[in-house]
Amino acid sequence: MIVDTHAHYLPQPLLEEAANRSSDFPSVNCMEQDGAWKLGFAGRALTRPIMPGLREASKRIEWMDEQKVDVQVCAGWLDSFGYEIPDEEGLRWSQLINDHLMKATDGSNRLAPLATVPLQNGKMATKVLEDAINDGFAGVMIGTQPKGGSGNLDDDDLDQFWEAAASLKATVYLHPMFGCGDERLLDYSLINTLGRATDTMTAMGRMIFSGKLLKYSGMNFVVSHGGAGLPFLLGRMRCVQSLNPDYGDPQASLEGCYYDTVVQDTGALEFLCATLGADRVVMGSDFPFALGDLEPTKIIEASTVLTDAEKTSILGTLANQLFHLEACGCGGH
Repeated sequence: MIVDTHAHYLPQPLLEEAANRSSDFPSVNCMEQDGAWKLGFAGRALTRPIMPGLREASKRIEWMDEQKVDVQVCAGWLDSFGYEIPDEEGLRWSQLINDHLMKATDGSNRLAPLATVPLQNGKMATKVLEDAINDGFAGVMIGTQPKGGSGNLDDDDLDQFWEAAASLKATVYLHPMFGCGDERLLDYSLINTLGRATDTMTAMGRMIFSGKLLKYSGMNFVVSHGGAGLPFLLGRMRCVQSLNPDYGDPQASLEGCYYDTVVQDTGALEFLCATLGADRVVMGSDFPFALGDLEPTKIIEASTVLTDAEKTSILGTLANQLFHLEACGCGGH
């Protein structure tokens, strides 16, 4: 089984329902103009246009067939999670996204859904996580900034969420957010090139040094984009921890996580595997985005370092275990 673990899906019916129920979601602006859809939250600027490939299923399946991908694990879109909006409304918004993702993938043996949670409130995020796992979601995807453009994953309010994820042995996929808070990144496509990696590393650094990744190690914690720069900076992090022995252990923390292959380079993939273990790596594409890896098997198959067994694990065997794909009926077509 070949599995793409990193993909985004915002079903068209979700947007149509959100537009028709504006009074139920006063902090959500769902706007359509000439066939282009955008979202806005809490009076902030509208998102980038939601591309057709993000909203529709047909092209997704065609791409999977072309790339010989058997199963795609589909999460929502980070720009749509709405962590900025009030807690109760955020709870209902996450539930609406999850309802539509489940409907869009239900009965399919090719698509497995990842839920979203209202990370702006730890108690509510915990409830939605528990409901999602009970409802058959393959796990959850979360962003790096639980208050939208602010907040930290190691905030004490989220301890109950991490505790529940560990208790449930849930798979939690960490993904950077779009806003990175540094005006130097506004040119040269640097938000996508560097900003998202910095966002991931900052959130992970806090989780590592706070000790929370080790404390809640029962969950399956997946870091997108190959862990960003973390594998390369592991030695530097070990040095910092040696000078601050009360900090969490970066080696043990990172060795306990999982990583996707969205690094666009076979050498980088080999370095990730050599540093943190090929048995901690799963294939991803970041579909449907152009900056993803839309031929995701190539960098794996091109490796002359990875063994055949390691390639098989990365291509799908490990993902099948982490996301319980056969148990939910995925894997054939």
